[in-house]
Amino acid sequence: MGLWSRLARLVTGQDPAARAEVARILLEADFGVAATAAILDRLGTSGVRDPAALEAAVAELLGASRPVAPIARADRPPTVVLVCGVNGTGKTTTVAKLAWRLQREGRSVLLAAADTFRAGAVLQLKIWSDRLATPFIGGGNEPAAVAFDALQAAVARGIDTVLVDTAGRLHTDERLIEELKKVVRVLAKHHAGAPHETLLVLDATVGQNAVAQARAFAGAVPLTGLVISKLDGTAKGGSVVALRQAVALPVRFVGTGESVEDLEPFDAVAYARRLVRD
Repeated sequence: MGLWSRLARLVTGQDPAARAEVARILLEADFGVAATAAILDRLGTSGVRDPAALEAAVAELLGASRPVAPIARADRPPTVVLVCGVNGTGKTTTVAKLAWRLQREGRSVLLAAADTFRAGAVLQLKIWSDRLATPFIGGGNEPAAVAFDALQAAVARGIDTVLVDTAGRLHTDERLIEELKKVVRVLAKHHAGAPHETLLVLDATVGQNAVAQARAFAGAVPLTGLVISKLDGTAKGGSVVALRQAVALPVRFVGTGESVEDLEPFDAVAYARRLVRD
């Protein structure tokens, strides 16, 4: 049920009680305090009288005025894309989806399983590499070493892009965060500009917890964008707006299902319309 179906009955204007009710509905949809205040401020004294005005306010907060950039291309190949996030967000599946998308753009891809903590993750990525017919590096004990080996293999084979799948780690686990920083340092030391993209995968179903995760990872490594997974499984899509307010990073892609094709470039205008009207 879209926001407008709940807000249309309210004539806000300068009525404090009505505005408080609008705020409550937005907070329940996981917009968070900052995004809710920003939306009310943009709507001004005219209030929520028009769904188009609400859509425009949401789209603006989502960065509609700044087109989403494609995955970077390094001046000197390979381009290195590092994918990180907490446990269970769908990082490995997201890596496979990115690989499929980049292949369709004509780019050659190598998959690197730098998740050395969970044997299942290595096997899962290897299965995806077989399905997608991409080279694969994995099985080591040291994540930074796996990333380095993948970089060297890509250089030797003339591969355009390396996708590095890292271990799921709680944003509060300092040891694992330090390990992620080491992966970044090793890549940067051995290849100019690497990692050229560092994407944080966040689970749309966890609501405001994703905001805390995004802030922690953004403070640890130089993120270039967000990927929102499991967007098909939540009714509280306002958390995406809250994320953009919290970390000022672009949402690059959204995951809308389990198949390899279910990764879409983020469209702020379309997403705002879905939140408001659908």
